[in-house]
Amino acid sequence: MTDPASPSYEAARDELSEVVRKLEAGGVTLEESLALWERGEELAKVCQGWLDGAKARLDAALQERG
Repeated sequence: MTDPASPSYEAARDELSEVVRKLEAGGVTLEESLALWERGEELAKVCQGWLDGAKARLDAALQERG
């Protein structure tokens, strides 16, 4: 992921953990819960993009060696 607007993996993971904590704690309105859920989905996609990119780089490096 090279999009400068996109958070780092660590930042996205930390924010996602906070979103999950808030959802699990409850005490928020349905609308707030939906907004948190949507943000969590966005953050999960960011994290998955970073992980997919890292895997592709590792696979390429292993193929070069092989």
